[in-house]
Amino acid sequence: MSNLSFNLQLLFSGLAVGAVYSLVALGFVLIIRATNVVNFAQGDFAMIGAFAMVTMLTALKLPYWLAFVLALAVMTVFGVVFNYAVYYPLRNRSFLPVIISTLGASIFMQNTVLGIFGPQPRPLEKVFKTPGFEVAGVFLDSQYLVILAVTLIAVAFQYFFFEHTLLGKKLQATSQDKDMARLVGIPVAWMIAITFVYSATLGGLAGILIGPVLFVSIGMGSIIALKAFSATVIGGFGDVTGAIVGGLLLGVVESFGAAYISVPYKDAFAFLLLLIFLLIRPQGIFGEKISEKA
Repeated sequence: MSNLSFNLQLLFSGLAVGAVYSLVALGFVLIIRATNVVNFAQGDFAMIGAFAMVTMLTALKLPYWLAFVLALAVMTVFGVVFNYAVYYPLRNRSFLPVIISTLGASIFMQNTVLGIFGPQPRPLEKVFKTPGFEVAGVFLDSQYLVILAVTLIAVAFQYFFFEHTLLGKKLQATSQDKDMARLVGIPVAWMIAITFVYSATLGGLAGILIGPVLFVSIGMGSIIALKAFSATVIGGFGDVTGAIVGGLLLGVVESFGAAYISVPYKDAFAFLLLLIFLLIRPQGIFGEKISEKA
């Protein structure tokens, strides 16, 4: 393999993994904008979604497409439950109790899944049986292609939904100013519930997509969440475009860092990049610098 082909291979792999980080980062951003708090259980949505998919395929022996639809349906219901069990009772409190609540929910979910499925990682089937194909010396893994295609569709859908539908505009209004949205008759509680549902579904989708690449395990959500949160900060805290770009950038840096520097320290590159941005551009790529009066 030539040096150019090798670098293109790394770029392709990095973009595919980064796309998963982008999906989870989008979930972070949507919750941040709707509630002004960070949902530290966002990565566990990916873990729950992946385990739901494994259950549908192995225990229930369902066709792949039906298992996929039902797994996302499970995440939709899970988003509703999470909203009313974790966020809603604390909605009028400061951000700190809500953050602690999401951390507690994360621990609860991990231990619940551990009790049901045990500690053994589970394999998840790929969408296509074929491993992939080669183009100009670059092997295009079929699952990576699926990840990129589904992410592209999800981002396009999100753009259309928020920019060209009444419900999307109501969600945007709620995220920008909840009090004003309430005054013009928007049911803010329902909008936040829908945001949690959408965020949980995005997380579950990310887990289903990355499951065939990684083994489905209890800890997969924590790893994905940490990197997705880093992507959120790198892209610009609370910025939708920044979450997408930050996730892709993080995946590429991780891929090249593992190839040219060290595989065992692959996970550290995400936090090294985060540290660099915090030192040089703390507002992130798309964030605006905000000055405060003393």
